[in-house]
Amino acid sequence: MPHHTTLVAALTAALAALPSAQAGMYLRSSPVLQLDAKNFDSLITKSNHTSIVEFYAPWCGHCQNLKPAYEKAARNLEGLAKVAAVDCDDDANKALCGAHGVQGFPTLKTFRPGKKPGKPVVEDYQGPRTASGITDDVVSKINNHVAKITDKDVDDFLAKEGPKALLFTEKGTTSALLRSVAIDFLDVIKVGQIRNKEKGAVERFGIESFPTLVLVPEGTDSEPIIYDGELKKNSVVEFLKQAGEPNPDPAPAKSKDGKKKQKDESKKPKDETKAKADEPEPEPEEAPEASSSASSTAENAASTMIPIKPVSSTEMLQEKCLQRDSHTCVLAIVPSDDSEKGTRAVESLSKLNAKYIHGKRHLFPFFSVPDSIGTELGLRKALELSGEVELVAINARRKWWRHYEGDFGLESVEAWIDAIRLGEGDKKKLPKEIIVEKVAQEKPAEESSSEETRATDPEAEVETEAPQPAEEAESAHDEL
Repeated sequence: MPHHTTLVAALTAALAALPSAQAGMYLRSSPVLQLDAKNFDSLITKSNHTSIVEFYAPWCGHCQNLKPAYEKAARNLEGLAKVAAVDCDDDANKALCGAHGVQGFPTLKTFRPGKKPGKPVVEDYQGPRTASGITDDVVSKINNHVAKITDKDVDDFLAKEGPKALLFTEKGTTSALLRSVAIDFLDVIKVGQIRNKEKGAVERFGIESFPTLVLVPEGTDSEPIIYDGELKKNSVVEFLKQAGEPNPDPAPAKSKDGKKKQKDESKKPKDETKAKADEPEPEPEEAPEASSSASSTAENAASTMIPIKPVSSTEMLQEKCLQRDSHTCVLAIVPSDDSEKGTRAVESLSKLNAKYIHGKRHLFPFFSVPDSIGTELGLRKALELSGEVELVAINARRKWWRHYEGDFGLESVEAWIDAIRLGEGDKKKLPKEIIVEKVAQEKPAEESSSEETRATDPEAEVETEAPQPAEEAESAHDEL
């Protein structure tokens, strides 16, 4: 009995000595950023950088299984993007998790800065629960502010105000490292990329090997400075700091004259994560600020729907969306019979339809496509679609398509639509067999309603460079 008492006392003492952070699954030494209701807004919602956030519960077995891969992904993405976690079992965080629609554990969501500060694009992560899968997905969502420079426009680029950084490279894609550097120095240093085939620019700067990074300080008399250090994030940032300080994260708000408000940096703690305890805690009954443009939809469109147009024939779908000169269409391929998922997808698009029409925002059209028509035209086979309900965006004119992955909820669908509007996210090549020549069909009078004038001219769509291929993600830290 004394031996038993001694053993219990020893176990109790050992458990008491464990770090308190273990209660939240991730230790303080973990590369995963610890978040709570106090610091989520400043570290994620208002961040300049892309983030992935795990909403978890410490008792969840799947969360424990994910932990090693998630921490490895955090190490892979160090300096490029944020890998963070929220303990939803903590009472203080339950309102935060609820506001983000968390219903099971672990739930992973990516947050990418949108057009408006503090309104990121939020997407559910549906990829493999592996370090490489998470890394690849986050890398593909890092915003690109790097200009592609050719011999023809190098003079115009150099004539712009402020210092410039030029990367001479053999690659056509823009690495995650260079994109993250451009974000750090956004509006401070203009960052460009020049291919080795641009012989005039290569000769002008005396470039002998690739990749080579060149800093062009402000002022016409300043000589370009060639970087000869390691192509690592911290080293590159230190090199560029001689021309300007990188942005704090989040970036300062802009005043009415367009200039950034200056903060007293001497008062800013070096470790931002430790300084968040001083921030005021949200009111108990108040949900945190919406973390995407999708979050505001629940208020603006939840009770309003303008039904999306159903496709009644193969000819109608071909005329609207599959001709060689057709613009972008969003298609919800749904079963002919009632389906919970199908109803959810169509309702989400109908609510967004109402929001965009009432807001007088011109957007590409949404259609519901009976599964029989989709099958007859070979859409499912050509696009390798196997789900009961599928949501796709198609642009036959530019020969690309995008696939939605999610729960067909309003916020998730709007985040996906926002990414298409901004030209962001993965594009796939549209199979040529589903593109048709011009369909000679007279347009019924009812189809010329004002609601359908939402369809955009394709040239008005925002198009950005396709994201870096996933296979380059692991090498992002090794070279620009």
